[in-house]
Amino acid sequence: MLGGMSWESSALYYRIVNEEARRRLGRSGSAPSILWTVDFSEVERLQVAGAWDAAGELLADAARRVEAAGAEVLVLCTNTMHKVAPAIEAAIGIPLLHIADVTAAAIAADGRRTVGLLATRYTMEQDFYRDHLRERFGIDVLVPGPADREELHRIIFEELALGIFTDASRERCGSMVDELLGRGAEGVVLGCTEVELLVPADADDRLYPSARLHAIAAVDAAMDPPTTPPDRAGERAT
Repeated sequence: MLGGMSWESSALYYRIVNEEARRRLGRSGSAPSILWTVDFSEVERLQVAGAWDAAGELLADAARRVEAAGAEVLVLCTNTMHKVAPAIEAAIGIPLLHIADVTAAAIAADGRRTVGLLATRYTMEQDFYRDHLRERFGIDVLVPGPADREELHRIIFEELALGIFTDASRERCGSMVDELLGRGAEGVVLGCTEVELLVPADADDRLYPSARLHAIAAVDAAMDPPTTPPDRAGERAT
């Protein structure tokens, strides 16, 4: 697992992966894993500067270190930095489990073709994530309006990434979900891994928690022999 973007959501990944491993292997089971944490302040600086090539080089170098440590599959514990997924994939010889592929598979399994997206401003406004869903899976993506996008970006970077969770921000995000559903979204992707720490997804099957889906898919990919993935009800009970 390549994380630290932020470490708050990377801790969520680590917990879900090991909870799922214990569910499958028994009460003493846990997942043999490597978690490499980068300094998010450096990644954030490059994001703000628009220095995506440099960010790709930084994460590609970290990915090589994870592979050298013995990993057999790589999980990038962030949605936004999948913008540089091609640079990471070019640097390693093990597969990168793409978070958008995993999320799209869950959406398609539910027969849905239009979803809303709550994420960082980079993910909502740039085309790397939305185009991935549309071009590879035929899924159309709606995003909040400009004011909501700006506020959500602020909530993510100034609150959630720092471990701050407020009722006001939870209510604001809930209103964004309702607005997207009202505009025709059949579901809403929680497309920033930190958002799942604020918006509970276990009570609404229209919400797609990308980090949880990604972490469980990582266990699927690592299991030998592979096992049948849990259904959505089982997944949410984990």
